[in-house]
Amino acid sequence: MIYTVTLNPAVDYSVGIENYRTGTVNRTSFENITAGGKGINVSAILTSLGIENTALGFCGGFTGKMFMQMLEDMNINSDFIYLSESTTRINIKLNDGNSITEINGRGCDIDSESLNELYSKLDNMKNGDFLVLAGSIPKSLPSDIYVQIAEKTIKNNVKTIIDASGELLMKSLNLHPFLIKPNNFELGEIFETEINTRNDAIEYAKKLQEKGALNVLVSLAGEGAVLVCEDGKIFSSPAPQGILKNSVGAGDSMVAGFIYGYIESYDFEKAFKYGISAGSATAFSESLAGKNEIMDIFNLL
Repeated sequence: MIYTVTLNPAVDYSVGIENYRTGTVNRTSFENITAGGKGINVSAILTSLGIENTALGFCGGFTGKMFMQMLEDMNINSDFIYLSESTTRINIKLNDGNSITEINGRGCDIDSESLNELYSKLDNMKNGDFLVLAGSIPKSLPSDIYVQIAEKTIKNNVKTIIDASGELLMKSLNLHPFLIKPNNFELGEIFETEINTRNDAIEYAKKLQEKGALNVLVSLAGEGAVLVCEDGKIFSSPAPQGILKNSVGAGDSMVAGFIYGYIESYDFEKAFKYGISAGSATAFSESLAGKNEIMDIFNLL
């Protein structure tokens, strides 16, 4: 079984406002409400690809109920812990035609009893399962929460995948996660440098391997991606040709595509190609890509 954990999900409220002005009334030209969260995006792509998975995390309040209904509408199997005394955040994405301004909520207040309930669910995972830890964490949880979770799952031989940045990622490396997926900007921030080419990405991905990661998948937007594998193999590919329409969820789609390819073949090269295909398909779509769009790109690689 594949599990995703989204500790800080959101109801994403995207609006368009032409000629936006501060200090006065503005009216929207379009509105879109979706279930947000990196783990949710991974679950959505896996579901689209026909791979059974379960989304875990926390939600609360009336927005939490709305969030859970949206997951049901997306056919995403979930087992979220509902917090009656807290409220799932709303993230506002305001598009004025020239730029997008984001206002993100703070997230749920997660008490120790609810956290222990999540730990109980994680304790049921077993050898052969996959766990994806993705995205930010609410301020009510400790900064090393991914480490605490990974300690529980990795010791049970669960293939743990961490898609995070900065300190949140670095603290987990000595636990030898199965896969990490920084993008070129996140990789550059870690080593205080710029990652401009696939060769740069390979060089610094190896450094993350030295720090403990087993496999390192680096996305480089228009420059493509690289994969440095635990068996010493290295795969590199330019980005497929297409028109960029949407960067939101492309990295999460890459993670989902990689998992799909790996469990279908246990072949890193094929997993890498599926990762690129899924990430690119979402980038070329208005929203998260579907299976047909992903397969169309895969067949061209």
